[in-house]
Amino acid sequence: MGRNNVRKIRESKMMSKAELARKANVTVQTITRIEKENTSRLDTKRKIIMALGYKLSEREKIFYED
Repeated sequence: MGRNNVRKIRESKMMSKAELARKANVTVQTITRIEKENTSRLDTKRKIIMALGYKLSEREKIFYED
């Protein structure tokens, strides 16, 4: 298992990478990079958490290393 659940959660919500990127106000390349387990800035993680419909207090459900 990797360091985040972004892809699993995104797919469970029937969301495309483009849709998540649009909701999080980041690029599709950023979503791809994060799903491949590369690190990201805290601000980017915050945007993704919110775009997936989670609260910031639930971040450990998405990003394990936090």
